[in-house]
Amino acid sequence: MITVKNLTKRFGAFTAVDKISFTVSEGDIFGFVGPNGAGKTTTLRILATLSDRTAGEVEIDGRSIFANARQTRKLIGYMPDFFGVYDDLRVNEYLEFYGEAAGCTLGEARRAIPPLLELVGLKEQMNEFVNHLSRGMKQRLCLARALIHEPQVLLLDEPASGLDPRARIELRQILRELQRMGKTIIISSHILSELAQICSHIGIINHGRLPLCGPISEVLALIEGDALIEIGVLEPVEEARLWLLEQQEIKNVTVNHRGNLEIVFSGGQTDQARLLKALTARFPVFYFNPAGNNLEDLFMKITEEAPHENQPPVS
Repeated sequence: MITVKNLTKRFGAFTAVDKISFTVSEGDIFGFVGPNGAGKTTTLRILATLSDRTAGEVEIDGRSIFANARQTRKLIGYMPDFFGVYDDLRVNEYLEFYGEAAGCTLGEARRAIPPLLELVGLKEQMNEFVNHLSRGMKQRLCLARALIHEPQVLLLDEPASGLDPRARIELRQILRELQRMGKTIIISSHILSELAQICSHIGIINHGRLPLCGPISEVLALIEGDALIEIGVLEPVEEARLWLLEQQEIKNVTVNHRGNLEIVFSGGQTDQARLLKALTARFPVFYFNPAGNNLEDLFMKITEEAPHENQPPVS
């Protein structure tokens, strides 16, 4: 569906995006992860044809997005990290305006608005002024704006930024529904736990480079190191500790401040399941929590690397 080949963007001597390549299949949700200044927004603006590239190529369905930018924009719905709203417009008027700007007739826009507002949970706010909406509602309105012309591809730049936990959950549910509708989505964020829950593929960008990219299960499998597992057992705790020390893949066992056992475990999930089964056959276990390496750990490891020579430190 989307193919990015050696995409590069320079601003004078500064390289914001440095020869990155990745593909996104139809119907996938691709998570674009990186700290502030890593190159996420620059890349998405190029994909949205709002900024030109210095070098490289981007194709949708085998066609260059740069050959006909106007035609490309019919395929893409772009939600920027900062978006303008017109306070003196009502919700339906706002979407009518952007529908016509995206190439819809007024009639097409008006027919599209009710199901769109139902999708994003704003049906009851159709006639409200935009400035009366909460931040979460404005985010969902901007998502509806990106969908008004029925694009195949969605480019969402930090859509959960500034949202409270409930609004983030609602947004995540909407994205899953859009995926079920067949949309192909690229979403950028630094909220890694949320991307891990909704994305099928993920790319980690740092200092303009993409050091790691692939299916999220494969990315997580690349995490090096041991897992830390906290285990709660009823008495006898010391007997359980000594038994655990005799098991394979266990490097160390300690008792934490809550009185639970903490083990350093070198095995995978299958080994964890085997350990839990054997443990519960011998001791009354009330808590078993693998709290070790995850996507956050991998992200921190990669983004702690020093920037390459022609780039300033990330702010």
